[in-house]
Amino acid sequence: MTQRRTRRRPISEMNVVPYIDVMLVLLVIFMITAPLLTQGVKVELPQVAAEPIEESNKEPLVVSVNSEGALFLNLGDKADEPLGEEILVERVAAILRRQPGIPVLLRGDRNVDYGAVVRAMALLQQAGASSIGMITETPQAETRR
Repeated sequence: MTQRRTRRRPISEMNVVPYIDVMLVLLVIFMITAPLLTQGVKVELPQVAAEPIEESNKEPLVVSVNSEGALFLNLGDKADEPLGEEILVERVAAILRRQPGIPVLLRGDRNVDYGAVVRAMALLQQAGASSIGMITETPQAETRR
């Protein structure tokens, strides 16, 4: 009796079933998430010419817009009195002529109309401000109130 050993040849075919399963799962995920990515909110943005801002180490000039849309300037004895648009432009232009590199910052109330803040930015640029920064609060500071 001779035992005959049979050698089995290795299977050289690749098993693609796991790859197909992964591909089908990814297909289902993309089919579900794709419509969610294309949705958004339609917003009509105000059209105002704006320029990028630069940083500086000088004491800034701060213009504030309150919730009613009134404009305030942080300089002078009457910093808590609202200013008209023309007066604001004149005062800021005079300050920028005396101190050409002074940074200008804009602080807008969270309840003010977005267009009022953009209008204030346009007025500041009209006065000669080439750099306008926005003052915001961090989310941690808002939750502590």
